[in-house]
Amino acid sequence: MLNATALRRTVLSLAASLPLFAGTAAHAAAEIGQPAPAFTAQGADGKSVSLASFKGKTVVLEWTNHECPFVVKHYESGNIPQLQKEFTAKGVVWLQVISSAPDKQGHVDGPSAIKINGFRNATPSGVVLDPDGKIGKTYGAQTTPHLFIVDPAGQLVYKGGIDSIPSASKNDIAKADNYVKLAFADLAAGRKVAHASTKPYGCSIKYAD
Repeated sequence: MLNATALRRTVLSLAASLPLFAGTAAHAAAEIGQPAPAFTAQGADGKSVSLASFKGKTVVLEWTNHECPFVVKHYESGNIPQLQKEFTAKGVVWLQVISSAPDKQGHVDGPSAIKINGFRNATPSGVVLDPDGKIGKTYGAQTTPHLFIVDPAGQLVYKGGIDSIPSASKNDIAKADNYVKLAFADLAAGRKVAHASTKPYGCSIKYAD
């Protein structure tokens, strides 16, 4: 009886540890200084979007959810639209990624995503639809917004929050350190990104599970 009890405890312990290891492995796929995980997905315009097709260009991946108050903060203030306009004018590819699952907050189809961007004056290079969450989970995307920067060689050089003040107040934008702008300043100067990995903040991504 004692042996059976001990065996059962061991099995339960191992079973309990499996999700942790699985989660760690999934998040480890997007590491600073390593090749950014490849993906091919449908864009909001119905065309296929492949990260590999942008090799030779800097790419920003911005996880978004138009119903999240933190995302609303950065769009209604004009903060993210201005970043998109500024850096796409310099040849940067800026991709929004929507990982909200069907029937979850923030899930939209392609035409709706394009229409919403029109309302909020957003000018990304494209919108990637990720309703099954595969891309988001591969990158370890946790919140909206959550941003990743991939350099022209395909290496991940930044991942984290948009800035240093985790609030939903527009008044905090001017006071915060904008990590995206700082990262681009370092890249433009040929420096290693000083704040390469920061803590993201916002609404949790509404994955299917």
